[in-house]
Order: sequence, then C-alpha cells, then structure tokens
Amino acid sequence: MIVSIPSIPLKALKNSRAFFVYFFFNLVFRFMNDQELIETTIAFVKEQLENAEGGHDWWHIERVWKLSKKIAETEDVDLLTVELGALLHDIADSKFHNGDESIGPKKARAFLESQKVDEPVNTHIEQIIRHISFKGGHQPQGFKSLELDVVQDADRLDAIGAVGIARAFNYGGFKNRELYNPSIPPNLHMTKEEYKKSTAPTINHFYEKLLLLKDRMNTSTGKRLAAQRHQFMEQFLEEFYHEWNGNH
Repeated sequence: MIVSIPSIPLKALKNSRAFFVYFFFNLVFRFMNDQELIETTIAFVKEQLENAEGGHDWWHIERVWKLSKKIAETEDVDLLTVELGALLHDIADSKFHNGDESIGPKKARAFLESQKVDEPVNTHIEQIIRHISFKGGHQPQGFKSLELDVVQDADRLDAIGAVGIARAFNYGGFKNRELYNPSIPPNLHMTKEEYKKSTAPTINHFYEKLLLLKDRMNTSTGKRLAAQRHQFMEQFLEEFYHEWNGNH
C-alpha cells in the first residue's frame, strides 16, 4: 500500500522553515513507501518461485537484486525502478512456460498495478523484463535505458563465474542433457528459435552464451566484475578438458 503525504498550503511553504519540514517529510514518506513496496515485492516473488528450478529460483533473484544495487551505486539511475526490475525480471521465465515471453511482463504489470505503482514505472519495468534476456545474442534490443543496463548486467553476471557454472550444470541436469559430447560442436550462429529449442550438451552453452557475456556488459562496474568471472570460467574449462581426457 502506497501512503500519500499530506498536502500543505502554498502560503505555508513561503516560510523557509516550513518548506524544509515539508521537504524532509516528503523524503521520509517516499523512503517508507519504497521500502514497503520492495518488501511486498520480495514476498510476492518468493511465493511465485517457491518450486522453481534451482538456477532460476528466489536465490537467483536475490543475487541479481544485490548485484543491481551494487552496480547502481555508480550509475545515474532511479533506484526503485532498478530494484523492482531486478526482483521481477524472472517472475515467469519463458523457458518454463513453453517459450511464452509475454507471461512475465504481464504478471509483473498486474502485480505493480495492484500496488498502485505509477504507470510510467510500470511501463518501464515491463520493458526491462521484455528486453533483458540473451535470446541467442543476435537479436536487436528494441528498448534501452540506464535502469535496464544495470539489471541486465546483474543478470548476466549471475550467469557467469562460479555461480554461473553451477547454474549451467544444474539446468543441464534439469533438462537431462549431456555434460559434454566432443562430436557435437557449439553452434555460434543460432537463430532465436534455435537457441530456445537447443538440447546441446552443457559445455556447449559456455561457447554459445556464457563466454560471450563479458563483452556485452553495459556498465563500467559490470565490465569489471565480468572480467573476473570470465577468467574463472576459462580456468574451469581448461581443467575440465584435462580431466575429460584423463590428463589429470
């Protein structure tokens, strides 16, 4: 529930002290409203993702949310939009809804409208959810904003590094895919539909997406963090092939 601050007659605002008091309480009310909305959103997301696959569950959302706030510290963005976008970005991942990419944005909008969030914020978050995903990496992004840049970087960071490796193999196991098959090379030129329908071994996913993300980050903080995680993945793959070939 969004609390409205009481209005003050314009005459009262002519007094500088009254103006200061009004400004101060405006900030306090705004902060309280935002915090209440964030807490309500967290509860909603946890409920919606209670039985989600381990790589796309509440803990994924929490990591992206925390990373988004970290990146936002160095960017000129609306923090509330960033936080809500991060919390709602995977509310209904199309991978688990027969490829339907419209469910997530619709569900997020319905929730935000139920919380009486301003329409411009609703529309912005809906656009963030519609345009955040990788989708094979060859699709033009039809919407841009600094808030999307931040949330997209955070989401991509959670797809690489140690956690990214764990998530990749967790999802591969969930889909009963091979770990690796030397006879099935990575396909770096998949269409969006081919990418969505791919059943290739999990190792292929590193070359088809994960190793590409470092160079597709938007923010300076995202690029710095991605470089560290990218290096870890390269070290992992080197060790993986050594062990696969019986060299270690």
